[in-house]
Amino acid sequence: MTAAPPAVIERLAQPRHLIVTLYGLRGLDGRQAGRWFSVAALVRLLADLGIDEAAVRSSVSRLKRRGMLIAEKVGGAAGYALSEPAEHLLDEGDQRIFALPRPSVRDGWILAVFSVPESERDRRHTLRTQLSRLGFGTVSPGVWIAPAHLRTSATDLVARLELTPYVEFFSADYLNDADLTSKIGQWWDMERLHDSYADFLAGSQPVWRRWARRRTATDQEAFADYVPILTQWRRLPYLDPGLPAQVLPADWNGAKAAELFGTIRERLEKPARRHLETTVSLQGEPWSARPTRS
Repeated sequence: MTAAPPAVIERLAQPRHLIVTLYGLRGLDGRQAGRWFSVAALVRLLADLGIDEAAVRSSVSRLKRRGMLIAEKVGGAAGYALSEPAEHLLDEGDQRIFALPRPSVRDGWILAVFSVPESERDRRHTLRTQLSRLGFGTVSPGVWIAPAHLRTSATDLVARLELTPYVEFFSADYLNDADLTSKIGQWWDMERLHDSYADFLAGSQPVWRRWARRRTATDQEAFADYVPILTQWRRLPYLDPGLPAQVLPADWNGAKAAELFGTIRERLEKPARRHLETTVSLQGEPWSARPTRS
């Protein structure tokens, strides 16, 4: 019997988030059919995480309404594949989740200056939401800032949103005498991010201590512990813009959290993925058939 996830992990890992993590975990091998699950496989895998079938089906329906999943059949089996936007989101996210850069202040900043007409305020809200998700902080309502390494991601984002005519990008250096660390605290919600990393450490450290004492364990046990931890970790690199170490608070715990996640990932990811694929195979999921959208 696998021990229940710590309360912090369990509280943050909602069923729909766990489902998205499964799609991301399976897609890491690059197989063409890697981002499709039969309904039966999803139900079985989520049962291993303590989620009942009704919650799984409700969460899948919600993800479908949000445009994340598309109903498809493979070899006659009902299931769901990632939509193209969701596929792009997870592929882009993998680079950030597993390798968040830490630039130097000398690398500079990128400014996004925009003015979207009131008649398109819904698109303006979308732009603000997506820039924030990408890692931008707010200098003023129409001036947003991020480390320079986010330049390509930011310009690609604005192009996808078809808002390029409304947004100007500038490369910048900070030239004021004011303490840059204090400004960082105004532009980003560093307290929230610090607390989020603290939650991750509080939930994950007991799991790792338990695994550090183990000599043997089943793939199912690795899966049950790793998926909730990966689910919680997935959100943190999006809250964290990857700021230079020189401007981070003295008690910053992001580096410690990243080190712990890397250690857990090295130990648990391979057996967790083996369990995932074994479960998929037991549900009779045919890899070779082509999905047909319903």
